[in-house]
Amino acid sequence: MTINPILKALNSDLVLGYLDDITVGGSRQSVVDDFDRVQTMSGDLGLHLNESKCEVLVTDISRPVPTVFQNFTSIHISNAEILGAPLFPGTQMDHILAAKVDGLSTASARLQLLQAHDALLILRNALSAPKLLYVLRCAPCFGNSNLVEFDSLLRDSLSAITNCGFSTPAWDQATLPVKEGGLGIRSVAALAPSAFLASAASTHALQASLLPAGFSSDDSFTSKALVHWSNRGHPSSTPPCPSDRLQSSWDRPWIVYVQEQLALHISSDPYHKARWAACRDSISGSWLNAPPISACGLRLDDNAIRVAVGIRLGVNLCSPHVCQCGHQIDARGTHGLACRKNVARQTRHAHLNDLIHRALIKAGLPSSKEPSGLLRDDGKRPDGCTLIPWAGGKCLAWDVTAPDTLADSHLANTSVQSGAAAESAARLKITKYAGLARTHHFVPIAVESLGPCNLEGLAFIREVGRRMTLTSGDPRETSFLIQRIAVLNQRCNAAAIAGCFKGVEDEDG
Repeated sequence: MTINPILKALNSDLVLGYLDDITVGGSRQSVVDDFDRVQTMSGDLGLHLNESKCEVLVTDISRPVPTVFQNFTSIHISNAEILGAPLFPGTQMDHILAAKVDGLSTASARLQLLQAHDALLILRNALSAPKLLYVLRCAPCFGNSNLVEFDSLLRDSLSAITNCGFSTPAWDQATLPVKEGGLGIRSVAALAPSAFLASAASTHALQASLLPAGFSSDDSFTSKALVHWSNRGHPSSTPPCPSDRLQSSWDRPWIVYVQEQLALHISSDPYHKARWAACRDSISGSWLNAPPISACGLRLDDNAIRVAVGIRLGVNLCSPHVCQCGHQIDARGTHGLACRKNVARQTRHAHLNDLIHRALIKAGLPSSKEPSGLLRDDGKRPDGCTLIPWAGGKCLAWDVTAPDTLADSHLANTSVQSGAAAESAARLKITKYAGLARTHHFVPIAVESLGPCNLEGLAFIREVGRRMTLTSGDPRETSFLIQRIAVLNQRCNAAAIAGCFKGVEDEDG
């Protein structure tokens, strides 16, 4: 706002202003005249140019610049940058991207000094695509070899943090957004054309208003980006206006393409089909969005991160060995999630039940676990009930169960439909406690080992979260509750897998 009168007084063909940076473009004389105006008007405001930090962009570096610009740094237009973004492919773009690669290399080495959960969060949210997104949107970086090197460093850093080895399909899955079944560590090489095209579309009107009358705002780089984008995901058409202004609209065809390739790769393996279906469930990746806060029970130790990432991406977790129950375990190592002799199964159930109980109390609903008065004919009782009415004058009774997504008995269904094991377990619970319907609202809560929850149970969890918000005033209570359940689930997965090794006891046993 301070320099706006100065910008309006300039007469060159191109005038750009951002905070205290001014860019002026036009004929030699018009730029010289505008420089004099800037000097005079800024002096009246008490502002002064630091000429040692100013640049003059020229098309011929050998041609002398006007005398008033002698203290400026002369830069050939091909090596120019504005506000940290290169204008053209070339030496300067390579230099900027190479600096990003070097920065990631330094940061990756330091990340290994942190706990895996912290390091994974920092890598995904600060050091991967977000670190480059500004440059990707402003400059035609697509096709630059430094982006491929950046991706390679990301892959190596993720492998070091999680202590997992990634095949090409596993890495491709890791580059998908969390809600699409990945880890959210986006490939910058794949993202580059989408980011540039979205930026070009969203700023097209602004470009037209900034450029001189009659000057076309269409450029060859947008056309090249479109060709590059089309070749990567083979989309049938470009996003229509106004959707073309959204980066997600350009990114979507590539995400779908990667998902189709992954589905094709695992089409003959029920185990991986079930894993892949569970990964795309709406809440299965909630643990990836949880901040690693120990006081809130949201931190996963290094081994739990290794197991959580390994199961999600389908990588091998151990060497083949014999379980304590006598079962031969393969390199995937997930037998412990369903092993009946593994004490971690009871631990998972107890912790999930306790979490639901504490959430109800926080929501203002006094509750009791394993109430003695709600016995069936066979003496069994639900996991808990509220002590005041939930709805319609009836108290709530709930029962928790934790089926394994990858158990042999469930693969036929979970490989076809996400959450199938949870829904099947919930139906059994409803049948088991059918007699309670006369006096209570009964809700089964079935949380699979890979994260999916039965629909009725998920609706109940969200309702509890809503009531917690009414009590605390924090609108994030629902997401926090889902994250706590997801983190607890991953922690129990690690304990269940560790419990299959001979001589290793469950840490809570």
